[in-house]
Amino acid sequence: MAPLLWTAKSLRNLAAGLRDLGHRIAHNVVADLLRDMGYSLQANRKTLEGSNHPDRDAQFGYINEQVKAALAANQPAISVDTKKKELVGDFRNAGREYHPKGRPEPVRVHDFIIPELGRAAPYGVYDIANNAGWVSVGIDHDTASFAVNAIRTWWRKMGSERFPNASQLVITADGGGSNGTRVRLWKRELQALADELGIPITVCHLPPGTSKWNKIEHRLFSFITQNWRGRPLVSYQAIVQLIAATTTDAGLKVQAEIDTNTYPAGIKITDAEMDEINIRRHDFHGEWNYTISPNTPTRLKR
Repeated sequence: MAPLLWTAKSLRNLAAGLRDLGHRIAHNVVADLLRDMGYSLQANRKTLEGSNHPDRDAQFGYINEQVKAALAANQPAISVDTKKKELVGDFRNAGREYHPKGRPEPVRVHDFIIPELGRAAPYGVYDIANNAGWVSVGIDHDTASFAVNAIRTWWRKMGSERFPNASQLVITADGGGSNGTRVRLWKRELQALADELGIPITVCHLPPGTSKWNKIEHRLFSFITQNWRGRPLVSYQAIVQLIAATTTDAGLKVQAEIDTNTYPAGIKITDAEMDEINIRRHDFHGEWNYTISPNTPTRLKR
């Protein structure tokens, strides 16, 4: 058998292949035969999430218990992640928006990065209890330092006012990216944040291959995407304004700000530095669920 039987299974190609085998047939007859056999034109569908971990459902249940306990005690519980990075400039943005008939907004033909503008890296923090979001729009690398600084900024701008008596912080996050389970810098930066806040930080990671179930994806990021559909993201300021203008009938409120700091990539954390992290791994999947407690009593000023 040839490794590739058909390069393109169009009706005409199928008919030509059958004629090469000695059959007298036209492409419209091939269409009728395929229809009778239950075939139709179909696109790919994103449904496969990779291999399922045997404790996938149990981890979802564990995360739910941690978040419910925090909300019941009026403690902050947030969902965090980096939204898809966006080219800054007059590039095509998916979706449609109203314009005068026959006058669509012109954009560039090719999506080549504009060096002086670069890419935007929006890192979001979603406050589960208050249906409120914070987005730090980064101009540099999407590192763990950037991610934790976004959480720090959310606390200063929003969290401390909403939770003045907070005694812990619960974070739900994906298992990869800048806030991944194996990222040492993520844990070191969380230690620094715990020291500043003066409260323990509990992190629960979603099991592998389940990032789309992260609450921030469908409660914040999806609505931001809808709000800026069909609009070129011509500048960082435009991105911030479009994010901050995102609302829903359910009362979602969003704040956003540009993070002008630089975050060097490739920072290595030594074993000695890891030993200084005051981390307690939970009995259930300690690689996914852990609490980092302060090493100092200093509390971050609001």
